[in-house]
Formats: sequence, C-alpha cells, structure tokens
Amino acid sequence: MSMIKEFKAFAMRGNVVDMAVGIVIGGAFGKIVSSFVADVVMPPLGMLLGGVKFADLAITLKKASVGVAAVTLNYGKFVQTVVDFVIIAFAIFMVIRGMNSLRKKEEEAPAKPAAPSKEETLLTEIRDLLQQK
Repeated sequence: MSMIKEFKAFAMRGNVVDMAVGIVIGGAFGKIVSSFVADVVMPPLGMLLGGVKFADLAITLKKASVGVAAVTLNYGKFVQTVVDFVIIAFAIFMVIRGMNSLRKKEEEAPAKPAAPSKEETLLTEIRDLLQQK
C-alpha cells in the first residue's frame, strides 16, 4: 500500500497537476492550430499557387496494382505539419517571452525595506528620549 500512497502524493503535487492541465490545453491548442493551417492558411496559399491542394501533393514511388495500394511520398501533408509547428513554436515563444518580461519586471521592482525589528524600534525610542534630555 505504501507505493499507492507515494504515487498519490506524487500525483497530487501542484507541479504534476499543472503539467497535466498544460498538456491537455496544449493538445487542444495543437488541434486548433492544425485546423487553422489546413482550413484557413493553406487553401488561399494553394489558390495563389494555381489551385494546388497541399494535402494532395505527393510523389508516387510505386503505382498501385491489383490488391496493393500505391506507395506515395506525401510531402504536402508534411508542409502543412511544418507550418503547424512554426505557428505553435511562435505562440509558445511569445508566451515564454511574456512570462520572462513579467519576471524581469518583478526583479527590477525595488524591494520595500523590511520593517524594523522590535529591538531596533526600542533602541530608536531610547535614542530619541536621550536626545530630548
């Protein structure tokens, strides 16, 4: 039973939960970007290039024969995947850049001086009383 308790303690730590949420959101974001590239970016780009559908771009390495499918090199899908990657990498870069700038602002902010301790306060009062006499 100790292994189950240890796993539960590990899984319930804040970092693991945050990571799981990040993975789920990242997966959803990846699907959104893939749809954006396939459905919004590539069709106009293909139209500009003469009505090309990038998903259909392929080189046939071996033609289909009876009962055997053709062997193709689908470089159009690869181009779409590269564009997906570039967009996701840029988005992650912008998020990290924003986080770094926030962290930098926090470090640059002047720290408030700590409140004097009880001893310092008492000594200051004694000094002030002595100066008044």
